Amino acid sequence: MYDIALKLLKKIESFGYKAYIIGGYPRDLYLKRTANDVDICTDATPMELHNMFSEIVCSNSEYGTITVIFENVRFEITTFRRELKYKDSRHPEQIEYVDNLEEDLKRRDFTINTLAIDKDGNQIDLLNAKEDLDSKIIRVVGNPKTKIKEDALRILRAIRFATVLNFEIDSKLKQYIKRYGNTLKRLSKDVKKSELDIIFSNSNKEYGIKLILELKLEKHLDIPNLKNIKITPSMIVTWAELNVLDNYNFNSIERETIHKINEVKDKNILDRHVLYQYGLYTCTMAAELKDIDKKELNKEFAKMPIRSKLDIALSPLEICEVLNKEAGPFLKPLINDLENKLIENEIENTKESITNYIKEKYIERQI
Repeated sequence: MYDIALKLLKKIESFGYKAYIIGGYPRDLYLKRTANDVDICTDATPMELHNMFSEIVCSNSEYGTITVIFENVRFEITTFRRELKYKDSRHPEQIEYVDNLEEDLKRRDFTINTLAIDKDGNQIDLLNAKEDLDSKIIRVVGNPKTKIKEDALRILRAIRFATVLNFEIDSKLKQYIKRYGNTLKRLSKDVKKSELDIIFSNSNKEYGIKLILELKLEKHLDIPNLKNIKITPSMIVTWAELNVLDNYNFNSIERETIHKINEVKDKNILDRHVLYQYGLYTCTMAAELKDIDKKELNKEFAKMPIRSKLDIALSPLEICEVLNKEAGPFLKPLINDLENKLIENEIENTKESITNYIKEKYIERQI
């Protein structure tokens, strides 16, 4: 991807413009971390970029950004800009295109995200990004008070970067995060959840949670129970502990999983009936809360003769044939009975064993 990105820069510059790789990619490259998405900035306007590229899949002219497909790779390209007055503690009310990289860098959030790379692979460091990367510090570009008041999302981004990179947050920035933490309430639920998902899923999440509590942001994020939770590896377990289904937008799978974790956490998850009812995934998540060895849980699950109704050796149709009856309401309790007998190893999961059991209990006893 990096080589293709350099070719993209050269293509833009062949039209007489300047272009650079900016943001997360140069930062992670410098830190020798795995980097994925490549963002490009340029002095070419969106209209001028439209004339250069045939495959443009998305265009946000309001903020001077287009997304192009170049050599089968997706790139986001943004025109150098200055952001004027902000609205709703999140979005610039107006932008103004500028013609030089340094002016564009000054609008960005943190110094660590201002490292750029030119078409020849040279690193451009105009705002001392390397110094803060070496010092492992999260510092805003410019005035921290202004930056936080402009965009409340920068509060969560600061914590996210500190968590992921294991960096300290600059003391002045912390001061203004505390002062303006209430502006987080103006952010959408989806925007906040997206950042919290990253924090809660990171291996360094304990540090991220500690920062949220230190900066007294839990009430502004509607996660008042944060200080009482057990630190576990899985993001979904953290959300389950927080009990905030009404405060955030979870998809249907997340909601179901959270409900199940909260149901099973007070049960004996090594019990085969519980394992069967809730499944290995949910029980594994609950195991994190109960300090139960996941290997032990997996061993117990592996011993189970069936993991679902579909594993029963005799199908519902075959059961009806054994009984010489049409399908009906009698099937449900009968299958439930079979499940219990199989789970307890009282009958074998073979067609013969199940057939004999059905004949004995449901035919011969009725004669």
